[in-house]
Amino acid sequence: MAAANALSLGKRGKWSIVANAIVFPAWACAGSLIAAVLRTHGPLALESRLAVVVVTTIASWVVVTIGFRVRTGESISSIVRHNFTPSFYAAYGYFGLAALLLSYVLDGSLIGYLLATIVCVLSLALTDTIAGRRVRRVLESELSDADRHLFHSRAVEGVVHNLRNHVATAAGYLKEIDSRRLDPVDRESLETATAATSDAVTVLRGLSQGATPRVSYSPEPVDLNELVARAVGMARPRARVKEEQLAMRESAEDVKVRADPLLMREVITNLINNAIDAAPRGGHVTATTGRRSGRPYVSISDDGPGISDDHRHRLFEPHFTTKEDGTGLGLFMSYGIVREHQGQLIFEGTRRGAVFTVTLPPFTG
Repeated sequence: MAAANALSLGKRGKWSIVANAIVFPAWACAGSLIAAVLRTHGPLALESRLAVVVVTTIASWVVVTIGFRVRTGESISSIVRHNFTPSFYAAYGYFGLAALLLSYVLDGSLIGYLLATIVCVLSLALTDTIAGRRVRRVLESELSDADRHLFHSRAVEGVVHNLRNHVATAAGYLKEIDSRRLDPVDRESLETATAATSDAVTVLRGLSQGATPRVSYSPEPVDLNELVARAVGMARPRARVKEEQLAMRESAEDVKVRADPLLMREVITNLINNAIDAAPRGGHVTATTGRRSGRPYVSISDDGPGISDDHRHRLFEPHFTTKEDGTGLGLFMSYGIVREHQGQLIFEGTRRGAVFTVTLPPFTG
């Protein structure tokens, strides 16, 4: 039964198979042991059944937490803080109630079969209702973001024109500096600054024709690990100013995508810089790559104050920002670039901090 449960999730990858093959027998054994201890003669009493449900639930939580710890390297306290939410507890409460009622079927009693039938019917209806509402909320949110982006897509054209002139001037002066007269540290800083301004000139040149730049797909697969590593390297001086820890968790899976490497690096750099600005002094910013539902992704998380529900609905509007010196164009432009790549840029709120995730189509040759 455990093998069938694990293999049913085969499309989600090997980790899903392994995790379910371990979790299912673990809580099943824990429940069986506690039931054997509590049972004297005859069917289990209601209190004993409740004890079995509680033990199996706690065992499942422990095994899942350990699995996340081994898989991602994240601390247990962080896993609990980010995943053990009220909706998480509500879901387990729902399944616990179902398990309690279904346990009476094992006794072969008429009331057991009646209760089991009622629970199955209600669970199907409730699952369909919850899934429908969730899909509707996601679609409404995406449609709202897309409409706002389309409505404001012309807002940045004049700003881009002026910025391009200033950045081009800076790039010209940087090229006049003789790097051979500099020490290795200053030479590396100069090369980084020159590369950054050159990229900025290229991006602004494309933006001058519209708010969303034209995507020039690379003929070769673009590795998200390499893009994130370069973006993290360029953002380290910014993080050092605030004494923040900037970390990267590379995926061992294939995270090659079909993308414009320059534009996607701009998106990742912008998200990292936003996270650095949002995190407190001495805080943490983490860039994580991986695959989700078959699509490569990169997530940028911070331990700052997070984003309120009121601000959430304006995240991708131009000129909306919570920073004192912000322009409110970074997320707006990033959203447009990701949409041009047929991908998604979504905000995943947490109790503390913010997580922005970019998912992109995989490179298929």
